[in-house]
Amino acid sequence: MTAFNRSTRRRLQQLRQVPSVWEGDRRKLSPRLMPGSDADAPRQGDCVLWVDGTEGLVRAMDVVSSDAGPEAVVRTLLQAMEYPQSSVMPARPQKIVVRDRELQFFLRGVLQELNIVVDYAPELPLIDEIFAGIQGIAADSPPELPPAYAQPILEAARQIWDSEPWTQLDEEKIIAVELNYGDVETLYVSILGMLGMEYGILMYRSLESLKKFRQQVLTADDTPQVLEEAFLEQDCLFVTFESLEDAEADALDDDETLTALFAETGVWPSFGNLHPLEGMRPLLHDEEARVLLVALQALQRFFQQHLTKMDEDNFPAVSSRYRLPDPDQPSRKLSVKVSTLPDVAEELYEMSMEAELGEDGFGIANIPVLRHDLIPDDAFYSLGAMPWETLDMLRAVVQIHQEAEANCARTADGFPVILIQTSRPKAKALIEALQAAGGLKGICFNPGEDPLGDEQYDLGILQTNNGELHLFGEFYEQDPVHIQARKKWDQRCKKTKGHCGLVIAKGLKGSSRGNPQLTDMMALYETRAISEQELGLGSLQLMPYLE
Repeated sequence: MTAFNRSTRRRLQQLRQVPSVWEGDRRKLSPRLMPGSDADAPRQGDCVLWVDGTEGLVRAMDVVSSDAGPEAVVRTLLQAMEYPQSSVMPARPQKIVVRDRELQFFLRGVLQELNIVVDYAPELPLIDEIFAGIQGIAADSPPELPPAYAQPILEAARQIWDSEPWTQLDEEKIIAVELNYGDVETLYVSILGMLGMEYGILMYRSLESLKKFRQQVLTADDTPQVLEEAFLEQDCLFVTFESLEDAEADALDDDETLTALFAETGVWPSFGNLHPLEGMRPLLHDEEARVLLVALQALQRFFQQHLTKMDEDNFPAVSSRYRLPDPDQPSRKLSVKVSTLPDVAEELYEMSMEAELGEDGFGIANIPVLRHDLIPDDAFYSLGAMPWETLDMLRAVVQIHQEAEANCARTADGFPVILIQTSRPKAKALIEALQAAGGLKGICFNPGEDPLGDEQYDLGILQTNNGELHLFGEFYEQDPVHIQARKKWDQRCKKTKGHCGLVIAKGLKGSSRGNPQLTDMMALYETRAISEQELGLGSLQLMPYLE
């Protein structure tokens, strides 16, 4: 049986013990029933809850994978004792009560020497009340799509997906859909997906909103807060396509017929509304659903007729008018005009080029150099995860600590970290170099290739706050071990909302190689994961030097 190490036991024994009885349990709960859930939260899992039955308050709550073992319950219990969510002091309970016999026996073994009584009860009234309250609130939540329009909208979205407009058009190729329907006159459509990241369609209610968002993104300088503000200030309807594995389990279970529409595609559409005063709303009301349905149907007719005439370099002036049924009154026909806007596309392209080249107009001077002199040649490097408990301890004992700019969501099975291990003198020199560069701005993986050897690489890159890019590792793209490690890295970074870290450790030789202890770790830089699109380097080629 897994047990606390001695230092953890001593730390917990030093906590003040209070004469309280805590209730603990884990239950399956849909993400949309979870308080504070969002698009980046896990799509399904178990909710672990620890409450103080004496005081009547929640001390810790977490969402864990459904296949996580009882250790996940213990981790949340540690949070309840050392870092309670409520405005109460850290403490150790006198007694805890659970409703699962196996969990009771497991906790008895784990909590030995902590003087905590572990009892069983078939019912936990306080936890039952909390979960019932959460479910009662969520029961009143409206569906993502109004039931009357759900099936035709999903069918229209499936047709758009099959047309694949993002293979021909980038997000600068704007299409106007003149509806004059309801309160909407014209929607200005931008296609997402040519970069292979997020596929979807944004339908702006005005050109001003579209241009403003583009300008804000181009001048944001990768600042997360500025990018988030720009995103929330958009005025548009949207449909995006996400992986079917990540889609809402409840949404997929609502209607087998609708699910079948997308089962073979591997994606599921999400719909919503963005407005500067409302932010993002991941659902549509009746009027919005009708407008979106007509716009999707008109776009699909337009793509069938004209998409083959267009591509990234050719975007001619094309216009067609279609008669479509009114979703509210099917016997009534609507006249909808769909037109390309090549002038707007050119304006957005010029805007992008100006931002890329800079005020001096010379892009070459702005091309970053990928340096390879920061990491020692003999250093050991790897990507993996650090248990949250270890992270908390490391923050307290490490010599150099760059703190995160924001709190990190603890929904992953661990904190994603890059480990660089070398000798003590070289580790010290590496830390000094990072400190001189202003600290670490982000961690990225970017494709690279050796054109002579015909080999593909996944390049690990560190970006420092002075703008420099440093290579820390080269991984063969087809290496199955790296493929799996990279997949887990991306999944964890998604769950932590981009938070990750760099650990620099000493002890390159012996048993500690690749497995440093806390005492070996000399620096922790908490930072964020940067996508290769955000970095904007494209695929890098190895250029040989010729004597």
